[in-house]
Amino acid sequence: MKNNLLILTTILCLFVCTIAEAQPAVHYLIDNSRKYQTMDHFGASDAWSTQFVGLWPQEKQNQIADWLFSTENDVNGQPKGIGLSLWRFNVGAGSTEQGEASQIGSVWTRAECFLQADGTYDWEKQKGQRNFLRLAKERGVNKYLAFLNSPPVHFTQNGLATNTGRGGTFNLRPDSYTKYAVFLADVVEGMEKKEGIRFDYLCPFNEPDGHWNWTGPKQEGTPATNREIAHMARILGKEFVHRNIDTRILVNETSDYRNMFDTHMVDWQRGYAIRTFFSPDSVSTYLGNAPNVPRMIVGHSYWTNTPLESLRSIRRQLRDTLDRYHVDFWQTETCIMSNDNEIGSGGKFDRTMKTALYVARIVHHDLVYAQAKSWQWWRSIGEKDYKDCLIRVYPGSTLLNGRFEDSKLLWALGNYSRFVRPGAVRLSVSAFDRINQFIPDGDTEQTGLMCSAYENSDGSQVVVILNYGNQDRVITLDQKTRSTGKWQQYRTSDREGENLKPVGYVSNKQKFIIPPRAIVSLVTSY
Repeated sequence: MKNNLLILTTILCLFVCTIAEAQPAVHYLIDNSRKYQTMDHFGASDAWSTQFVGLWPQEKQNQIADWLFSTENDVNGQPKGIGLSLWRFNVGAGSTEQGEASQIGSVWTRAECFLQADGTYDWEKQKGQRNFLRLAKERGVNKYLAFLNSPPVHFTQNGLATNTGRGGTFNLRPDSYTKYAVFLADVVEGMEKKEGIRFDYLCPFNEPDGHWNWTGPKQEGTPATNREIAHMARILGKEFVHRNIDTRILVNETSDYRNMFDTHMVDWQRGYAIRTFFSPDSVSTYLGNAPNVPRMIVGHSYWTNTPLESLRSIRRQLRDTLDRYHVDFWQTETCIMSNDNEIGSGGKFDRTMKTALYVARIVHHDLVYAQAKSWQWWRSIGEKDYKDCLIRVYPGSTLLNGRFEDSKLLWALGNYSRFVRPGAVRLSVSAFDRINQFIPDGDTEQTGLMCSAYENSDGSQVVVILNYGNQDRVITLDQKTRSTGKWQQYRTSDREGENLKPVGYVSNKQKFIIPPRAIVSLVTSY
C-alpha cells in the first residue's frame, strides 16, 4: 500500500511539475545575491559607410552620432540615443587606394590605409571614420576597439586586401609578421597623437575561420590558421611591450561559435579556438602567457541563431568550454544572414520590430546562456538594402551627402546599451507561474517573454523584458532584497514614437502589462 501511495505521489508530483513548466511566467524574482558576469560594454562598428557619412554636413553627422552614442534625455525624459559605450574602428588595408585593381567592386566596402607604399604614414587618411571617433568621444564613449580585415596590401602575399580564393592560410608574406606588428603599434600611437584616442583593444584578425575569406573578393579579408594567429599575437605582444603600449590584443573574431569549442565547415587548424589558445597542452598555440593577450576570446554569433534549440544549446556548449578553460567571452559582431529564415533572411532592410525582436532575442541568449561580457553589432550605418545596419543610408545618397533613417533595431539594442552600463553585473532571474511554481528556464520563453536583470555600479537595477508573442502579458516583478521601490518603464514597439519611450512607473509586486511584440526596460527609481 505504501509503495502504491509513493508511486501515486511521484506521478502526481511529475504531473504538477510538467503543468508548471508548461505555464507561462507571471512573476519574476530578481535576486542580487546571485550574480553572474560583469558587463564591459555594448558597441557597434564604423565599417564601412562611416568613411563617407563622416564627411557629410555636420548636422547630419551630429544626428547620427546622437542616436548611436548619446546618454542624454529630451525634455520628456526620452533618451536621445542608445548610449553605445564602445566604438569599433576598422583599420583599412589599402583597397581604396588600389581602386578597381583591388578587385573589390564597391567603393563603399573598400578601405583606406594609413601606411603608404613608400613606408611613410598619412594620418589624414580615414577622415570620415576619424570624425566619428571624435563624435563618439564628445558624447562620452571612452572605450575603443581597432580591428582589421586584412594586413596592409604592401605586406600581403598577393598584393591585395582580399584573399581571392588563394587558400586557407594567412594572406601575409612570411617575412612581414614583424612589419605587420610594427604597423599595428604605429597605428595605436598615431591615432593617440592625432586624435587623442588610445585604442583599448586591437584584433589583428577578423573571421579567420570564415569560409567566405577564401572564396571571393567582396570586401577586405583573409583567413588564417590557429598557428598563424598565435604566432602573430606573440610578435605583436612583444612589440607592444617594447613600446610600453597597454592595448590588449584580442583573438580571434571567430565567425561561428561552433569553431570556438568544436569544428564547423573547417578542420582542426581553424577550430577548437578556446582550447587551442588557452590550454597549456596546446604548446605551439598557447597564448595564456603571451604579453597583452587577456584570457578572453571574442567571436561572432552568425549562423547559430536558428533553429531555436540551437540558439540555446550552442551557447550552453560554448559556456561549458569557456568555464572548463577559465576564459571570458565577448560577442563582437553579428547581423542577419541567409539562414535567419524566420525574418526573411538578410535581404531587404527592415525598420520594424520584426528584425528588432529577433536580434534582441539573440542578445538575450548571448548574455544569459553564453554569459557574454560585451555585445557588439556589426555595421552601425549601411548603404545596402540589407539587414546589417542600425541606421540606413537611403538609395541615391552620394559620398558627400544623403538621407538616412533609424530603425527599431537601433532602439531595441538601446534597451540594453542605454541602461545596462559598463560595470553592471547580471543578476539571477527566477520565473514562477500562477500557482507560484518555479519554472525551469522560465526567464526564456523563446517565443514569449524573455527576462534578464542587471545591477549597475551606482546600485540601480535594470530589467529588460522582451515579449516575442502576439498577446498582452501581465506580470509582476519582485526584488528579493528590496521590499519597496518602483521601476521606471521605457518601451520600444512598432507604435509611433515608442523608441525607449518612458511609459510610467510600476512598484514592486504590482501587476503590469508587457504589450505584444514589444521590449520594456525597467530601471529602479527611489
